[in-house]
Amino acid sequence: MKIAHCQFEAWVGDLEHNLARFEEGLKRADEAGAKVVTFPECFLTGYPDTEELARKGAFAVESPQMRRVLEITARHAAVAIVGFNELRGNDLFNTVVVAHHGQNLGIYSKCAAYMKFHKQGRDFPVWEIDGVKFGVLICADGGYIEPTRILALKGARIIFAPHFNYISDKGLISHFMKVRADHSARAVENSVYFVRANNVVLDPAKSGITRNAGIGYGDSYVVDPAGEIIARTRRHVEDFMVCDLDMSFKQDSAWGLSKSAWSFREFAPFVQEAMKTT
Repeated sequence: MKIAHCQFEAWVGDLEHNLARFEEGLKRADEAGAKVVTFPECFLTGYPDTEELARKGAFAVESPQMRRVLEITARHAAVAIVGFNELRGNDLFNTVVVAHHGQNLGIYSKCAAYMKFHKQGRDFPVWEIDGVKFGVLICADGGYIEPTRILALKGARIIFAPHFNYISDKGLISHFMKVRADHSARAVENSVYFVRANNVVLDPAKSGITRNAGIGYGDSYVVDPAGEIIARTRRHVEDFMVCDLDMSFKQDSAWGLSKSAWSFREFAPFVQEAMKTT
């Protein structure tokens, strides 16, 4: 299966600009023959760090803005995975929509959202294309064991993980190393492909981040089930990544389960017991 990622810069609060870049990415995915194309976390709205800006650009799944998103996908062949600040009643969620041929196939909301104004998602859907099941996580979600395990237990063989990174220069290298270790672990533990679909920040004034100066360095990549990075983008620039995934690989197992699933089945009671002593 051929997949693609658009490591593009989102402009906070500028839906017109972001929609134009969204269509540009879909065109490039079609030209490359990709079945699925991803975009960074909150790409349609930008990812500001204040509730005021987040609410200003947010929109609902059933909204004129979403209809425009779906209309764009109707003109293209690839399945699109694209994020936005979702308004659900009076609540805000950090959400990704999976769309194809003008249809909303479903949404996933970040389960480890650390912005205080975002509600936590607790649904873990999977989708299927050409007989291959896939799931979606968002940025920090991939740093925890359980979300990827849940998706893998539901049959997902590819985990797409849109990101938005804007990291202080003092913590840049440690962040770079940690996320690579997290994603390699998730891939190996569950015998899945893990796709880190990151952003890049070229103009900090357009990022919506107010709390600190930082760097949005890119470095999107695909980790295979053996933990190897088999494709990645350049750093500090916008880029377009295409990768062919070999779905014929034999999934690793331990006594008939993934390592992660077997570990949970065997040791979860001991974890619960240990937690009583902390």
